[in-house]
Amino acid sequence: MTMFEDRERAAEAKFVRDDEMAFRITARRNRLLGQWAAERMGLTPAETDAYAKAVVQADFEESGDEDVIRKVVGDLTAAGVDTDEPTVRSALEERHVEARRQLLEVR
Repeated sequence: MTMFEDRERAAEAKFVRDDEMAFRITARRNRLLGQWAAERMGLTPAETDAYAKAVVQADFEESGDEDVIRKVVGDLTAAGVDTDEPTVRSALEERHVEARRQLLEVR
């Protein structure tokens, strides 16, 4: 029975690690997206940092990516940047790849 219990514990630990890594990748992705949007809005370095943090925080409003996309599209539009939802979605996907690469290289 201990072999089965050991496997179960190992599977549970792997699930927790994978879930934590997915959270970290998403947070990094959102920060990178915030930096991307801030650059397009012409924000200062301090404003860029604050804006990137705000984008990360926006992801906690609801599950999924819609809250982040809605925030970034709205902010870019309000700043007079010509953009649309597909452009932001594409940037989000590119930042996801970059965030995953950055975090997996660290390991």
